Amino acid sequence: MLLTTSSSALLLPLLHVVVLLLGGHQGASAKTVSGLFNSRVARQSHGQFITSFMYQGASGVLVVSVDSARLAVQKESRMLLYADMMDDGLDNLSCSERLTKAQLTISLSEEENNQSIPRQYSPTAWQAVYVDRYTCQEGEVSLSQSDLRFTVVALNADSAGNPLDHFSAEEAGLHTFYFVLVLAYFVASCVYVQPLCHALKKGGPMHSVLKVLSNALALQIGHALCSYAHLARYSRDGVGLPMLGSLAQLCDYISQGSMLYMLISLCVGWTLSRGKKPQSRPLQWDSSPSSTALAVGGVLAQAALLLWEQYSSWGGSEHMGVPGGLRTMAGVLLMVLRVGLALLLAPVLYQITTTERSALKRDFYLCFAKGCFLWFLCHPVLMFISVIFNEHQRMKVVTIGVILCQSISMVTLYQLFLSRSLYWEVSSLSSVSLPLTMRGRY
Repeated sequence: MLLTTSSSALLLPLLHVVVLLLGGHQGASAKTVSGLFNSRVARQSHGQFITSFMYQGASGVLVVSVDSARLAVQKESRMLLYADMMDDGLDNLSCSERLTKAQLTISLSEEENNQSIPRQYSPTAWQAVYVDRYTCQEGEVSLSQSDLRFTVVALNADSAGNPLDHFSAEEAGLHTFYFVLVLAYFVASCVYVQPLCHALKKGGPMHSVLKVLSNALALQIGHALCSYAHLARYSRDGVGLPMLGSLAQLCDYISQGSMLYMLISLCVGWTLSRGKKPQSRPLQWDSSPSSTALAVGGVLAQAALLLWEQYSSWGGSEHMGVPGGLRTMAGVLLMVLRVGLALLLAPVLYQITTTERSALKRDFYLCFAKGCFLWFLCHPVLMFISVIFNEHQRMKVVTIGVILCQSISMVTLYQLFLSRSLYWEVSSLSSVSLPLTMRGRY
């Protein structure tokens, strides 16, 4: 059963990482962007999109370096900058309108060209687009000249007012959050790893559940570590470690797939087995072909939507794989899936709880429902709440909120399965030796 869970959760996310490694890291998702200015691409797209960056305050700078200023002059190469046109605003402009609507134009006449960004009284997203003499020419054009190699660096002002901060306004603060999160995981590990390992060695009906929870939590810790390492490097060079960023996404996908499989199969398995199980038998992971099929289907659907969402938002600011939410069809379907699963499991848990005559078991199911629904609904609810925040705060609200809520859900389930299951209640093990136990009620 656990092998099936891991395989289902791993298959599609692994394909995502293969695409990342084979296709290369998209330049538009980093704030130090290197590549080639291509006249043919610029002509076909009415301007070659290079990157976007959310500037805030004063002292913002965009630095454009080219390997041949002579070739850039011959091609009349320019960088056009547009403010507040992120929502497909550029797509509605003709080629000639794009040239005239740009707020700033950088003529690439030097090997290094610096452009100061006007003071932004509120965080504002800017797009950088490359054009040259061929971009808007009508008729047949001979594009015999070679491409122009470039490096673009976008910088906000740091705390001292110097343009050294590679983080866009919507990303500012994530580095500190992941540092605090890693520190919290480290402290918790020092306190609870040994007693948790001792509890796992005891076995029992809840052993499989505790193993899945531990694996999911370990993957979340791996996600936090990789994200922090990537952002720590990103803060210095604006590129970071893309492979670690992809690994962080992979850890998160597998963790979410494992949790989804466990929650669905537990709920449905308990329901299908209630008529067969003696009341004196301890609560445990009851699997059946129906519950396994539903759980595997949910995992595969979630994995497919996560990959589709990541592909749809490729080239945006989500270089950490932050969920795109309701901006893409995949994001909408992902929210619908999670809400739908919560609505599907709600009557199941309600039926179990209302028909259970044992107060201890009823309390067990109620606590499980709280942890279950917190895990399923935190993302959709936070996406809904985030609309009241400013644009540059929404991604951080959702990212930080989802991580914290899912961590709380995992801790709640740990408390439940370690201290509230009948196995632990009737055993002779001392609750003092168990980590994260809930004391004082029984």
